[in-house]
Amino acid sequence: MDDSVKFEKECAREIESMAESLDLHEVSRQWFDRANHAKYSYHFRWLGLPIIQYPQDIVAMQEIVWKTRPDLIIETGVARGGSVVFYASMLKMMDIKGKVVGIDVDIREHNRKAIGEHFLSDYIQLIQGSSVDELVVSQVKEIARGKQRVLVVLDSNHTHDHVLAELSAYSPLVTKGSYCVVFDTVIEDMADASFDDRPWSRGNNPKTAVHEFLEGSDRFAIDEFIHNKLQITVAPDGYLKCIKD
Repeated sequence: MDDSVKFEKECAREIESMAESLDLHEVSRQWFDRANHAKYSYHFRWLGLPIIQYPQDIVAMQEIVWKTRPDLIIETGVARGGSVVFYASMLKMMDIKGKVVGIDVDIREHNRKAIGEHFLSDYIQLIQGSSVDELVVSQVKEIARGKQRVLVVLDSNHTHDHVLAELSAYSPLVTKGSYCVVFDTVIEDMADASFDDRPWSRGNNPKTAVHEFLEGSDRFAIDEFIHNKLQITVAPDGYLKCIKD
């Protein structure tokens, strides 16, 4: 057996074993709860800008971009700009003449300036407005026209209704073999007290929206291999692979 094939098979077995380990799940959950209280994900940068993601999910997204080679990446939720710069850096490194579209209801001027002055800004297009506003959705659809491989990342308002509306609006743009990644599905697995100052909670969050969405769609399936591999992730059940045209 070829060594690389043997290595992949060994990894698959090890990941399956991790998925079956209740002890590992419990330790990972406890660590995640403590890290969340410390605002762990706020402390990382990508090429100078705060990315506000867990490193495990950053690596997972790198693997997805490498595998799918999108010429358009759509992300809802821009925040401080690190994630759109991350996706732009991937396109540049892979020599893909593509575009990263970042959508946010409020792109603060200092963040817009930092993104606009970044050396990767030519890859990035920012749209200010609600990601579910009809005019915004229409603009994104126009940008997506003619693109061959489209990846969507949903990371804005985390309430059930908003995420479900985003899935309805943007999932049709995702091409077969690519992904629609829904971040912060982990909210459903955390204590309500974790989000006292937010409009989302257990029972009202991205994971509940994902499950309702999947009940009415046969184009997507949860890629369990990814969250089983990561163990620590904000997106359990959130890595949705497009399996049909």
